[in-house]
Amino acid sequence: MIGVWSPSTLRHDPAAEIWIGLRTPGTEVAERVHRIREAVPLTWIEADEVPWGVLTSVHSEGLLLHLRDVYEEWVAAGYPQDRVVPYVFPTAAMLGGQPGRVPPAVHGRAGLWAYDTMTLVGPGTWEAALMAAGAAWTAALRVLDGPAYALCRPPGHHATRDGYGGSCYLNNAAVAASTLRGMGFAKVAVIDVDAHHGNGTQAIFWDRDDVFYGSVHVDPGAGWFPHYVGFADETGGGTTLNVPVAPESGDAVWLAGVARLCEAAARFGAEALVVSLGVDAAADDPESPLRVSRDGYTATGRLLGELGLPTVAVQEGGYHLETLGPLVAAALRGVQSPS
Repeated sequence: MIGVWSPSTLRHDPAAEIWIGLRTPGTEVAERVHRIREAVPLTWIEADEVPWGVLTSVHSEGLLLHLRDVYEEWVAAGYPQDRVVPYVFPTAAMLGGQPGRVPPAVHGRAGLWAYDTMTLVGPGTWEAALMAAGAAWTAALRVLDGPAYALCRPPGHHATRDGYGGSCYLNNAAVAASTLRGMGFAKVAVIDVDAHHGNGTQAIFWDRDDVFYGSVHVDPGAGWFPHYVGFADETGGGTTLNVPVAPESGDAVWLAGVARLCEAAARFGAEALVVSLGVDAAADDPESPLRVSRDGYTATGRLLGELGLPTVAVQEGGYHLETLGPLVAAALRGVQSPS
């Protein structure tokens, strides 16, 4: 297995999150990259920049241009906050069926593409997100040589075609899946084992019959992000499967969910696999109430590896710095040695 990363992913510093009106320390920090690289014994290569056409296969050009330019526009406008913080969102409730407009003021436009107040844009955010997507793209291109791991930071599975949120800006897993389709794999499965539902990946492939999306995650109906989606009755065009699990669930419930996703991917006829590898379902992680152990992550990797498919693992969440690297290493060992 090779590991793909970019030093540019260290440039993103959100500085904080605005959560339920409070400014709190950010958990999606650059130190995550260092901890993973220290703990995961792979042959590391640097990512290439992802082509624009690959990005527009999963994201609108409007979102891409906004993320590229908004911080410089924000600084030029002289706002007191040192990061781009949206405060008004053009929701259906606000517009009431009226046509929306693109605001000329950047503080109004900031909420056109964002969908929460947690996901701030600062200096280096675009460069980091671009090269995180580049890591996913580069890893996908190498998958015929064996399984590949993309150390993507910031993560991506909450980013939709037209929006960013949940600490995600560009959808790295979707980039990998789109790349695999372009390489000739007729059917691609994305299996998401992050603790939270990947609403962005689900939305991007919602009505596609060539990409399966499956996710095991903490039940959003129990009060967990992304709150509005990620329920078991969401099936898209028949190629979506969600397995929400209750808070405090441990290895047995989690692994049963992973097994269901693997069985569904096999029935789908997947020829290649993208794993959205979050490790924030672990017991020590501050961002979820699940209780998956390190052995549970090794077993998760084995179940995925037993599919026997060309596999790209794309890093998503995982925020407890002391255990982050070993958990990622455990999951990747399972993928590499499924038997």
